[in-house]
Amino acid sequence: MAKTRKFSAYRSLDKPYTRTSKYRAKSYIRMTKNPRIVRWHMGSPQKKYAYVYKLISKEALQIRDLAIESCRTVVNRHLEKYIGKENYYLHLRLYPHHIIREHALASGAGADRMSSGMARPFGKPVHIAAQLKKPGQTLFEVFVNKSGLAEAKKAMNKGKTKLPGTYTIQFEKVEVKEVTVKAANKIKVQKAVEEKAQAVKAAKKTIAAE
Repeated sequence: MAKTRKFSAYRSLDKPYTRTSKYRAKSYIRMTKNPRIVRWHMGSPQKKYAYVYKLISKEALQIRDLAIESCRTVVNRHLEKYIGKENYYLHLRLYPHHIIREHALASGAGADRMSSGMARPFGKPVHIAAQLKKPGQTLFEVFVNKSGLAEAKKAMNKGKTKLPGTYTIQFEKVEVKEVTVKAANKIKVQKAVEEKAQAVKAAKKTIAAE
């Protein structure tokens, strides 16, 4: 069974031929693969946090969704185990858009003869990746309070080993506005949902009384 190639096969930031058209025959890519990333927001985003750790790339490269999901899983599990779901907020800042194509190669006896052909075949979509166009882009953010600083840093150090390339962990204090705005927006949405539910209940009661 064919295995996933190592990262060096997908490192370059080439311009993709991903044109889509309303006419299927004119599209370069006729399908879009769904990312293997499960979630982008984890933990408890509505709470107030005092500190944030950022995982920042030191180089320009592209990262497959497999590597991003592996890093997310490692970081989130460590935080859940040692800090608790209610004491952190993990935010993934990337979304994979770039479609990676691959020309299938035969394996086994006679593979060298069967694989010969076009010099640059278009290939079949096999993966999607997030492209980092320049160094200094943030991949993950972990918001914590003072009690979770040590474990948050450990989680980030564990996670970066699952990613290709080199990274740095940046530590910052959180501005109050950044978290309070998110919390205020969530409270507004919750209130609107509750008011709507109450209105529906009141309408049902009046219909039942009639």
